[in-house]
Amino acid sequence: MQANKYDVANVGLGLRREMLPDMLNHIPEQIGFMEVAPENWLPFGGKLAKQFKALSERHPFVCHGLSLSIGSPDPLDIDFIKALKQFFDEHNIRMYSEHLSYCSADGHMYDLMPIPFTQESVKYVAQRIRQVQDILERPLIIENVSYYAAPGQQMSELEFTQNVLAEADCQLLLDVNNIYVNSVNHGYDAHAFLQALPTERIAYMHVAGHYNEAQDLIVDTHGADVIDPVWQLLTSAYEHHGVHPTLLERDFNIPPMHELLREIDMIHSLQRPFLIEQQRA
Repeated sequence: MQANKYDVANVGLGLRREMLPDMLNHIPEQIGFMEVAPENWLPFGGKLAKQFKALSERHPFVCHGLSLSIGSPDPLDIDFIKALKQFFDEHNIRMYSEHLSYCSADGHMYDLMPIPFTQESVKYVAQRIRQVQDILERPLIIENVSYYAAPGQQMSELEFTQNVLAEADCQLLLDVNNIYVNSVNHGYDAHAFLQALPTERIAYMHVAGHYNEAQDLIVDTHGADVIDPVWQLLTSAYEHHGVHPTLLERDFNIPPMHELLREIDMIHSLQRPFLIEQQRA
């Protein structure tokens, strides 16, 4: 399998704690890497920590954070960032990504809130990204997020994302499902948005399912199968940006492993012709 500069394979799966016993027994060969939220593992010691260490010694892992709150008006939690660094070093974490959003403001809000799409926010967020990278001594990869309102908007989501990536000189976790969700909720062309993102900044990709609340309102749940328009958008991503490591997210309503592997196999099948073409070039 082709590896990228972070030494992870082309297709991965988000690991949930309930999957841990089965994965310790046998990791299906189609799963080249796994992703965890570090917040879901940092508090635990004892048996669970030993089991995760046993798995991370055998298999490549990346981390996708939940609570860095990069756009928050609150100061960065330096102790938390230092704990992340220790966790990443201990488990040889290949990549660390976080959401281009915030989840705290004088207290934790337990949701991902939209950062105002303004030039002031661009500079503020970029400075905080650089500070996190300095402490971690590794890149912070930023994910384009789903959002349901845009308070104080002065530029488009696309312009805001592009400007943050450039100002912070950081990398992108391209979430294909989030582009699709936002395109429906906010009425833009998903393929045009996708193609306008900078290829050179893409580190890896996410794909997931969602919930249709109404004809013009989709909720990004990661609790359902990936739908055909999202698979088509992922194909367009490979066509325009090339094959990057791609992870299937499934956070609840988790089906049996053989059903998850059908979607994993779908990612492989979409990547295959582009990888063959790359090998021929």
